Amino acid sequence: MTDLTEVKAAARKAAFARRKQAFDTRLPGAAGRLSEVLAGHRGVPLSGYMPIRTEIDPLPAMAEASAYAPVGVPVIQGEGQALRFSRWTPEGVLRDGPFGAKVPEVDDYFDPEILIVPLVAFDARGGRLGYGGGFYDRTLEGLRAKRPTLAIGFAFDAQQADNLPLEPTDQPLDMLVTESRVLTF
Repeated sequence: MTDLTEVKAAARKAAFARRKQAFDTRLPGAAGRLSEVLAGHRGVPLSGYMPIRTEIDPLPAMAEASAYAPVGVPVIQGEGQALRFSRWTPEGVLRDGPFGAKVPEVDDYFDPEILIVPLVAFDARGGRLGYGGGFYDRTLEGLRAKRPTLAIGFAFDAQQADNLPLEPTDQPLDMLVTESRVLTF
């Protein structure tokens, strides 16, 4: 293992502990700020995510946004590949996808212009520490090469960290929304 790999592993471990604590003590309505932000982008196709384990839940905001524009969820295509986004509706039938996240039963792919991005940790400059697969970094790089694409990290306040171990290939967030605040970068 490289030093950076070890540093990232330690940062993830600490962040997972903070996220679990925030998840265990969360209050209802955590997606309220996210709904407020998305209201300013009505009609723009977006992607959220199906929350797993201790991730903050974007589904209420996604359901609201689906009344105005296509909403999708990420579908992993394979190791080392960019994500694709399949159309999701609140009442749609889902199947098991990779890593425990549900995906639509029938794939209906499209390119979103806004991505609500899950994460393990974030910093005050728009840096994001993910799960280590590079899926969102590859995906954002590809989408941003085609058109402006807004990356909105969604996390608990407790997931903020100082001095995240970032690499040049890490795609920055444009905005970060927590249960209590909105940060723009």
